[in-house]
Amino acid sequence: MMKKITYFIIGALLMGIGFTSCELDDNIDPKKATKVPEGTLLTNAQIQFVNQYDNMSVNYNISRLLAQYWMETTYTDESRYNFQDRGISDGFWLEIYRDVLQDLHEAKRIIKDAGFTGALAEKANNQKAIIEIMEVASYALLAETFGNIPYTEALKGLENTTPKYDDAATVYADLFKRLDAALKSFKAGAGSFGAEDIFFGGDIDKWKTYGNALKVRMGMRMADVPSFNSKSVVEAAVTAGIYNAGGEGAIFKYLGTDPYVNTIYRGFVIDNRSDYVPSNTLIDIMNKLDDPRRALWFSQKDGAYVGLTYGKTDGGTYDNFSHFSAMFFKADLPVILADYVEMEFFLAEAVERGYAVGGTAEQHYNNAITANILYYGGTAADAATYLAKPEVAYATAVGDWKQKIGTQKWIAMYNRGVEGWTEWRRLDFPVLNVPEEMKYKDIPKRYPYPFDENDMNPNYAAAAKAIGGDLATTSLWWDVN
Repeated sequence: MMKKITYFIIGALLMGIGFTSCELDDNIDPKKATKVPEGTLLTNAQIQFVNQYDNMSVNYNISRLLAQYWMETTYTDESRYNFQDRGISDGFWLEIYRDVLQDLHEAKRIIKDAGFTGALAEKANNQKAIIEIMEVASYALLAETFGNIPYTEALKGLENTTPKYDDAATVYADLFKRLDAALKSFKAGAGSFGAEDIFFGGDIDKWKTYGNALKVRMGMRMADVPSFNSKSVVEAAVTAGIYNAGGEGAIFKYLGTDPYVNTIYRGFVIDNRSDYVPSNTLIDIMNKLDDPRRALWFSQKDGAYVGLTYGKTDGGTYDNFSHFSAMFFKADLPVILADYVEMEFFLAEAVERGYAVGGTAEQHYNNAITANILYYGGTAADAATYLAKPEVAYATAVGDWKQKIGTQKWIAMYNRGVEGWTEWRRLDFPVLNVPEEMKYKDIPKRYPYPFDENDMNPNYAAAAKAIGGDLATTSLWWDVN
């Protein structure tokens, strides 16, 4: 049975904000701020993390465009890598630092200051471990997107409004330590956040599995950086337990009523826009492979699957191309944060790199593709037919393991823009299209730093110099090939 994270808002929390009465108790000072409980801060941080990770707004997250899954029909600047006009980097940076990490930081402070003892201390310990895992995921996302980032001096408020930027590799190394410590610190039977944890309902076993999956992802991102000893990191995480069956994962399901709706529903239905269609980059590759997921993901145009040429200056007319299928317009469309499909592709790669994770690269590759097809409503027969194609079969597909795994993983990560773009940067496949009047080297390898940092933070210049220049084309420390 598919494991899903159910998105819901606790009625009691809403009541506490005062929606049911305009009167105040005699002992409440209306001019004094009320203390926000740590559970409410966690809930908000989780909501904001998912909203930003999955966002399709060109003001916050253009990863689906950077991965060339989508193309814009009306305004094409973002498909042509204009980050500045809309302050895209500023939006991404602000959402994670202010709306996710700041809330997590405050929740952890409240728990620490409470000074719990006995059973309550053990529960608080589990709460802190959950917060740690979320902080690791958030900082890892920032480092993988920007490079060097404020870390040791971050979240200081008025104490330090111009934090220094820490070396991203050093940050990443510390995140591994924090993740290991958090996973080891969980106390069985002690409880945690309960219903306020809208990811896993306070289930620490599910947090352990997600934490190990995160560890595999981060470990494989470091596979070409010898100092991180990726092999031992990944092997330990696999031994500890990751998602091991189709449909399993950290899969977040929105409530389905405004404002708690999926980003595609918000853009196309609530905002009544039609700015995106599938790109020819994706459609052409899937057409060449006769991929069964085309019928699951897209409509046809005049009896064919048609994508809009990626990177055109003048875009195109929405009705001239294939559209997203009905499932993607559902208000409660789930957001996959990590899942079995992603893990199986990582394990296929791990086997090729000589890691002791069990199975063969071909088995993990086949498992990943099959599970992805089944997840979106295809059949086992669809998957078997697809995997039997010489262009798809692991033994006969063109290229080395990077090309085989990279191409199929990129397809499977469709609608997961952050992961699709990051894995393309790391594995270098498939070969993407070059926007008009550009060269292949112009395809972004990172987000530029927020455009107000140059004016507001005197540490900006040193940070930009340290990574080789604050350019979208600068490769990050783990992107070494």
